Amino acid sequence: MATRNAMESCIISTTDGECLQARIFKPPQETIQNGTAIVLVHPYSKLGGCQGLMQGIALRLSIKGYTSITFDMRGVGRSTGRCSLTGFAEIEDVVSVCKWVSQNLPANKILLVGSSAGAPISGSAVDKVEEVIGYASIGYPFGLAASFLFGRHHRAILRSRKPKLFIMGTNDEFTSVEQLEKKLTSAVGRVQAHLILGVSHFEMEGPAYDARIADLFADFAASLKDEQPA
Repeated sequence: MATRNAMESCIISTTDGECLQARIFKPPQETIQNGTAIVLVHPYSKLGGCQGLMQGIALRLSIKGYTSITFDMRGVGRSTGRCSLTGFAEIEDVVSVCKWVSQNLPANKILLVGSSAGAPISGSAVDKVEEVIGYASIGYPFGLAASFLFGRHHRAILRSRKPKLFIMGTNDEFTSVEQLEKKLTSAVGRVQAHLILGVSHFEMEGPAYDARIADLFADFAASLKDEQPA
């Protein structure tokens, strides 16, 4: 009889006392890839971002053999607390989830993924968790207007020496291709960018691109197989 991937729900506590609703997408046992789990951070809470936006990608990654975790940051869904304007409180959510994953799941390495505002938030968490071996983003908001909210996060990911992948549509409303390329010239370590022609920021968040983005994440995760936790 063929085995199937499974989804489980759980509650993860943060060090400052919040309770986060999370879902774990487990691959069939025979497909598990190299002990790497993928933690996915959803878009901006104040604009309706929630873990449901990441679950299509998480499901596809689990089919490809990667245990994947989505969660609602504080103040979203049934997670406790209040969401913040600039995403700094939510860094603790990401760190707590990653540490929980490293302690409770059969994975000694983590690829940390963020979408839209979840990209700068997760980028600020990358070097706070030694088990995180790489970072990937969907539509990182590097543009001028978005930088009023998230600009203070930029330095953390650009200075991190962990491998990085930036995925963006060429019609992104918050960041132009020129702005992305200029920012990445200052990044250290291994940096990759993948542009999807003619696609906007919010189209990238929709289910039409889940399969393509999951393929890119799976390929990037596979390229990290020789990376070791710091």
